[in-house]
Amino acid sequence: MPSSDSTFHEPTFNRAELEVDGVAMVRLLGPGDRLLHTIERQFPLVNVLVRGNRITLSVDPSVEGGPDQLQPALLLVEELIQMIRNGVDLGDTEVTQSAKILREKSGSPADLLSQSILTSRGKTVRPKTLGQKQYVDAIDENTIVFGIGPAGTGKTYLAMAKAVQALQRKEVERIILTRPAVEAGERLGFLPGSLNDKIDPYLRPLYDALNEMMDPEIVPKLLAAGTIEVAPLAYMRGRTLNNAFIVLDEAQNTTPEQMKMFLTRLGFGSKMVVTGDITQVDLPTGASGLQLVTHVLDDMDDIYFSPLTSADVVRHNLVGQIVDAYTKFDAERQRSDYERQNPRKR
Repeated sequence: MPSSDSTFHEPTFNRAELEVDGVAMVRLLGPGDRLLHTIERQFPLVNVLVRGNRITLSVDPSVEGGPDQLQPALLLVEELIQMIRNGVDLGDTEVTQSAKILREKSGSPADLLSQSILTSRGKTVRPKTLGQKQYVDAIDENTIVFGIGPAGTGKTYLAMAKAVQALQRKEVERIILTRPAVEAGERLGFLPGSLNDKIDPYLRPLYDALNEMMDPEIVPKLLAAGTIEVAPLAYMRGRTLNNAFIVLDEAQNTTPEQMKMFLTRLGFGSKMVVTGDITQVDLPTGASGLQLVTHVLDDMDDIYFSPLTSADVVRHNLVGQIVDAYTKFDAERQRSDYERQNPRKR
């Protein structure tokens, strides 16, 4: 339903109008009317005209399919306006994801994409796609969640945001962030400095995310007090982690033995989130623990596997296209390898 502070006019066969207050209109259009153009791309048969605080949507009734796009386009604009009123900073991702949600009839974008996890230094962290929303909800509802997807899908960032939120709400007593220290084209032993200096580059992305989500002056104090711990995966062996929110990042680079070791660290009052991209395994030999665990634990209660895809990428638009291109290339290479190893009998 239209919001109470905008005036809605029932669409005729080829025209609909919507009045929006000035502030909401500016945020709806975006810099250089960029968001307006994004809306038009979702419904190419709909003409969008903005004059003052009035938006007019129209279609040519003689064009096949045109009238069918009018009402969905109007609904999209109305949902975007409601998202603005909910405090969402609109971008291209929010527009395209809202259109997708409406096409799939998955619910109201204003309801699904307005969930705030936490706010720090004027920046609000929230899921931006339907896949991310399902991932965040799964973290709330399950003890162990696996976020599996390509780069840029927000799997690690959202997991850390949920960890900080849980600490702020006193749902846990500490946060533990860990990664396997596996080389990706570089040799750890050749890095300069002490052991901690050598390990630091592997953990630096976790520190960077923490400083974005919390006051940078508080983070060192929490680290010193042990309230937040950032450590290589090897440091988890032999421990039982109670009352903690534990995030294992880059899990595709764990061995099956390391994955088992990590999961069995789970203690009372704790929650675990495991993130990784099974297409970017840097292990020199052997199987990935993340690949194996999807088969071993796929039917257990209170454990959830949340798949994220290129549709959930919230970095530059090219990132999603790059992910799709590599996925297609890998599938073709696997098919070619299979056909070469299993020639058809003539």
